[in-house]
Formats: sequence, structure tokens, C-alpha cells
Amino acid sequence: MTAIKGLEGIVATTSSISSIVDGVLTYRGYDIDDLAEHATFEETAFLLWFGKLPTAAELQVLQRDLSAFAPVPEQVIAQMKLYPKDASTMAALRSAVSSLALYDESADDMSREANRIKAVKLQAQIPTLVAALSRIRKGLEPVAPKEGVSIAENFLYMLRGQDPDEISVKALDTALVLHADHELNASTFAGRVTVATLSDIYSGVTSAIGALKGPLHGGANEAVMKMLEEIGGIESVEPYVRGKLERREKIMGFGHRVYKNGDPRAKHLMKMSRELGTMKGNTELYEMSVKIEELITGEKGLRPNVDFYSASVYTQLGIERELFTPIFAISRTSGWTAHILEQYEDNRLIRPRAEYTGLLEQTYVPVDER
Repeated sequence: MTAIKGLEGIVATTSSISSIVDGVLTYRGYDIDDLAEHATFEETAFLLWFGKLPTAAELQVLQRDLSAFAPVPEQVIAQMKLYPKDASTMAALRSAVSSLALYDESADDMSREANRIKAVKLQAQIPTLVAALSRIRKGLEPVAPKEGVSIAENFLYMLRGQDPDEISVKALDTALVLHADHELNASTFAGRVTVATLSDIYSGVTSAIGALKGPLHGGANEAVMKMLEEIGGIESVEPYVRGKLERREKIMGFGHRVYKNGDPRAKHLMKMSRELGTMKGNTELYEMSVKIEELITGEKGLRPNVDFYSASVYTQLGIERELFTPIFAISRTSGWTAHILEQYEDNRLIRPRAEYTGLLEQTYVPVDER
């Protein structure tokens, strides 16, 4: 046996949920460009879960269920108030999602229908958790979710305590569509490995959140915004970037293990960054990002990935950097749960082998003779 580091290029399973072929990302056969332009996040989630776009009646039922499930148990809110205020938001979210299982009587019901309901319930409740965590960290009381509005609108409402404008809702909704799934990425694989033991869906999503927390996965967008804050202004972009390149330091938000000719999602976020900046009368973050892209692409041949422009989009939506990766989790919950449901449908324990590189032919020596 020969190990392949990072399992790069290894086909570990089959899936009908999403694909990346010749640089084109699809969900259930629909090009991401088509969905980003026309579909809502709720339609996209339905597509991932059920393999088709919903009819008007099916969408109405899903929206009703998401609205009904959005409130979280009071005990979970009380627990979150006890978390350290300086704790990682992703660590806090990981703990809160895990605790949801304690208050769901059907947590260990492994029937197909029960698991589908839990997928919808998790999708509804995770935005509520993220918004509540943000407000609690600021010393504010969580805002209860509204009924009858989209996940994007509800999240911004719960975050701010006031109704958001239509452009902001549309921008966040599109971002959620773009982040919803991405074939067998690290967090999705972690979730599938967990539920392949026939553990429950809450355990699978908790595992996925743990994987997404890392800076080489979901945490990259936070690192991009930190970089923009360090640069400070458009005039400092070039010396900052060239200094990084000379020191051979990594610049987050560029390159991708799968995409060699650019991430197809990046252009949509780039457009949103420009539109939001124009709407707010301040396009500096967008202009800085464009300048960084020009330098990195010109010097290294690397193109921006989905994390790069999402940083400026979220910031222009008034969202603090610590929430970037949790928002990624809000969106990716749709993909995680779709893959978990698919894993349950045709399950086999995921148990790869390892190439052993340790010592051989060792013999035990009694402790007093060592």
C-alpha cells in the first residue's frame, strides 16, 4: 500500500449531489452560475435534499417548516450565555449544535423521514444560533426569529434587531447559494465519515463544523478580512503584497485544490462586493481586493477562490469578521445534511488503511531493564 497525502485525487465514494468537472460546479446537474442568478437559498436547499427544484407548493411547505423550526430550545440559549465571551465563534457553534441533539426526542430515530425532518430543522436552527451567539458576545439579548421570511432576511434581522434592506438580503441569499455544497470537501467528508458509523445527524453536522473551523477550509475568509484590515488602504496594497511574496508567506483566498483555472463562484461574490460598496458609497474594500487579485494573479498565476471576495461582501453587510465562517456553516448545512442523507441511503463504514512507516520487529523489555 502506498499513501496518497491528503487523499488528493482519490475517489472515495459516489454521489449524485454535486460535481466539479472541468472547473464547472453543479448542484444536481444545475450549473452554479444558473442557480446563483435565479434560485433562492431555500430552493437550492430543497434541490440538494430531494434532487429536484421544488414546485411552488413544495417551496411553500419548506418555507413554512423552516419558519416553524427556527426557534431553538431556551436551554441551549442559556448554555450559550455561559460560554466565554472570547471563545472562537466556530467552537461555540460546534458546542451549541451538538447540544441541540439533547433536546430533540427524535435525535436517534434513524428512519428516513425522521432524518429528513432533522435536516430541515438543523438548517432552520443554525442561523438562529449564529445570530444569538453574536448578540450574546456583545452583551445583548438574542432576537427571536420572524415568521414567514427567508433564511437570509431572518438572519440579518436576528443579527441587527431591525429589518434589512432588499439589496443586503439578496446579496446574502446569493452567498448562501454559492456556499451550499462543494462535492467531497473536508467538512462534508468528515460528516459522512461520522454518520457512516450510523451515528446520528447531529453528530455528523458537529463533525463537519469542526472541520470547517480550520483556516485551510472555512476559516480562510476570516484570514482574508484580517489581511484587508492590516493593509488599511488602497495605497498600501502593493507594498504589503510584494512584501508577503518576498518573504514567501501565504496569501489567503487564492488557489484551490480542485480548480486550476479559477473558482466559478468568485465572480459572483466579486460582483456583489462592487454593488454593495457602490450602494454604501464606499468601494475601497472592493478596489483593494481587485488590486490584490491583479498582483497575485500576475505574479503567481493564482486566481481568487470563494473565500476572497466573500470577506468584503460580509463586511459591507455589516457583519463582523468572527461570523464569516459561521455564515459559511449556515449555508453548508444544506450540503452537509444532503450528503448525510445520501450516506444513510447506501451506507458502508468508511475505514481506509494507512501505510505504516514506524519501527519493525520490536521486542518488549521489562520496565526495570529499560
